[in-house]
Amino acid sequence: MVFLDFERPLEKLYQQLEKIQEIEAQGDVDVSATIKELEKKIKNQRKEIYSNLSGWQKVQLSRHPERPYTLHYINSICKKFTELHGDRYFKDDKAIVGGIGKIDNETVVIIGHQKGVNTKMRQYRNFGMANPEGYRKALRLMKMAERFGFPVVCLIDTPGAYPGIEAEERGQAEAIARNLFEMAQLRTQIVCVVIGEGASGGAIGIGLGDKVTMMENTWYSVISPESCSSILWRSWDYKEQAAEALKLTAEHMLEFGLIDNILKEPLGGAHSAPEEMCKILKKHIKKEIAELKAIPMDELLERRINKYSNMGVYSNQSEIKEGEVAEK
Repeated sequence: MVFLDFERPLEKLYQQLEKIQEIEAQGDVDVSATIKELEKKIKNQRKEIYSNLSGWQKVQLSRHPERPYTLHYINSICKKFTELHGDRYFKDDKAIVGGIGKIDNETVVIIGHQKGVNTKMRQYRNFGMANPEGYRKALRLMKMAERFGFPVVCLIDTPGAYPGIEAEERGQAEAIARNLFEMAQLRTQIVCVVIGEGASGGAIGIGLGDKVTMMENTWYSVISPESCSSILWRSWDYKEQAAEALKLTAEHMLEFGLIDNILKEPLGGAHSAPEEMCKILKKHIKKEIAELKAIPMDELLERRINKYSNMGVYSNQSEIKEGEVAEK
């Protein structure tokens, strides 16, 4: 079990619990009462820690190494899943996985970022940072879903699109922009869920949907707290202040009207009860798809376009009269 900095009080309690369980296993002393007391303390400590998490602490939770990734959710909620590869232009990007799956009796196309569960797999998956071919593969699968009338489910978890020179040479910005353009008018239902990190264009490249949900301990922003701190203060030391200033939590995103709802996680985060989290996600996806299918397609497209057209705050500057000097 991996403990984050703010979970240190829990780590000590778990260490005590393990020692007492060892004594119980030897069978010499009855320590059942002590075990119950410690389990109660752990539960209360969890509630106290997780009742008021800061923005930076939620960023840490979204990156927890034991947190479930896209393939874990797919394998758990789908009866059957067939992964499809390649963008038909350049190659297959391992940072984005996608294919056809069956959630109970509903056939869907699922697309998501995959970070990798260990060092070797993280390198293989490029740490969940997709190249242009990843977004073009995602678009190819979305177009296939449109053709056959399958709903699209996008699971978002990336520190950002890959910023390497080769990605720029192959049109990283164009690939993401093309996805936004096509997803806005895709004639099928689109459900998006932020399951971990939602950073910048890397996230929005598969994040435009009829319903966008964030899990409780995730973040969604144009930039990571570390990068923001580096730009503003020339150091990563102010990442906690940056996280608060960015207002990147699910609660902030819901308040700003950028997402539609928040998916509650088990106490302690998705990594503390991954199978329970899978059941919650499955139930949520089925509910969202059923609601969206009840809406006529033309009306659904109009709602989707209006939803994104109305995001943000802007004002028009009145025309400057002749001879009038504008304030800078």
